[in-house]
Amino acid sequence: MKVVRQVFETYGGPLTAATAEAPTPKGTEVLVRVGHCGVCHSDLHLHDGYFDLGGGRKLDVRAFRKLPFTLGHEIEGEIAAAGPDAQGAAPGRRVVIYPWIGCGKCAYCARGDEHLCGAPRQLGIQVDGGYASHVMVPHPRYLLDYDPIPPALAGTYMCSGLTAYSSIAKLGRIADDGPVLLVGLGGVGLMGFSFLMARAKRPPYVADIDPKKRALALERGAAGAYDPADSGARAALMAASGGGVAGAVDFAGSEQSATFAFASLARGGQLVIAGLIGGEMKFSLPTFPLKGVAIIGNYVGSLAEAKEMLALVKKGGVAPIPTKERPLAEAGAALDDLRAGRTVGRAVLVP
Repeated sequence: MKVVRQVFETYGGPLTAATAEAPTPKGTEVLVRVGHCGVCHSDLHLHDGYFDLGGGRKLDVRAFRKLPFTLGHEIEGEIAAAGPDAQGAAPGRRVVIYPWIGCGKCAYCARGDEHLCGAPRQLGIQVDGGYASHVMVPHPRYLLDYDPIPPALAGTYMCSGLTAYSSIAKLGRIADDGPVLLVGLGGVGLMGFSFLMARAKRPPYVADIDPKKRALALERGAAGAYDPADSGARAALMAASGGGVAGAVDFAGSEQSATFAFASLARGGQLVIAGLIGGEMKFSLPTFPLKGVAIIGNYVGSLAEAKEMLALVKKGGVAPIPTKERPLAEAGAALDDLRAGRTVGRAVLVP
């Protein structure tokens, strides 16, 4: 059996097809035949080889993987083969893969926070991922049932959905009581909007520079939609919300988006930053004690949160984000469209 991948051999270079013999799973390993794989914005940074820290500084992540490399961490598929110790991994079972795999030995992994592990083995991040016909998973505990979620949508919950779910959860009671502002309505932001609409007492405000995305949020029930590049947007939001929002989640993670979100907080407000576009912010430090505001970061989510999230979605009431299926051979074009802001929702590759 052959494995077909879309790989890059140089950072920032084109994605090309590569073929190799399929590995045989050993021990607890499970070989999954990929059915769908979402194209995530973080794939752009991994393809570039760095994250923008602002001020001309870059976080170089090229040392964490060997080239050629296969991106993709939002993976849905079917178990093709399993090692002798992979209990419950029956061939033919359809699953989504929790990709945020840790070393299994450190304190983070021991307490269930594998996604924060300092020596990770994350699929599509450090280890070859789902822009491929097959992917190897080290243990069946990372394989989660998703029925009745549609297969093309299911894999996106392992990053977009999980990041959104965990970010909203970090707001705690603020998410329930509101008002809340969501900045950035890409795939993750739209997921966050859906989760918030499913639990909150009042609909959120949203902000995005793309009028199509703002219009979609309004169609889905947003309390108001603002263009953060508009000089009057913050004043309009402050007036509409009665003096600012109790909580905000920045799903873009740029200097402009985070600044807008932070400036929109009311006293005692909290900002969660989940986006990774990059940049830096400057603060007046007295603002924090005088207004009692807080900023916290969020990186995807734990395996336990992934299970909680899927259970919630299976019950219904969480609106799906738009998805567009594309052949695996169009992986490079899908990245280009995402980089240019032409993607609404999620592009999903189909091998």
